Amino acid sequence: MTATDPALTALAQGWCALSLLHGRIEAHIERALQSGHGLSVREYSLLDVLSRQHDDDGGHLQMKQVADAVVLSQSATTRLVTRLEDRGLLSRHLCPTDRRGIYTNVTEAGLQLLESARPTNDKALREELDAAAANPELAPLVHVVESLNAPAGAPA
Repeated sequence: MTATDPALTALAQGWCALSLLHGRIEAHIERALQSGHGLSVREYSLLDVLSRQHDDDGGHLQMKQVADAVVLSQSATTRLVTRLEDRGLLSRHLCPTDRRGIYTNVTEAGLQLLESARPTNDKALREELDAAAANPELAPLVHVVESLNAPAGAPA
């Protein structure tokens, strides 16, 4: 394959379109979450990931699992967790069986903030997907995103 190979060019164009769609969505959601709830997209994502692990028996994730889930380096994840912990939205504790392991839990305050922010996140996502669907370059990607978790037999 050469640098001007049509397959590579199409692949690069597809990647650029995907990157553009992601950037537009993230920026739109960021503005909505910041103005409505004082949360960044990363903070919201972290609370969301942890809430899915949360249960009354102390559902939690190790810091490395958290970093992988929110696609950040471990040092950036530690800073993010510290910020949210300082706000009372997360807590950390040592693993009882491995003193090297640190677990992160979402607090009740974090769950409440997440639940109040979820409609804002969902509305901003829907708005930006609708706007992107009007762009012929992005419309196929919007269709794919919308069809990812659609129930079987449901129109995308």
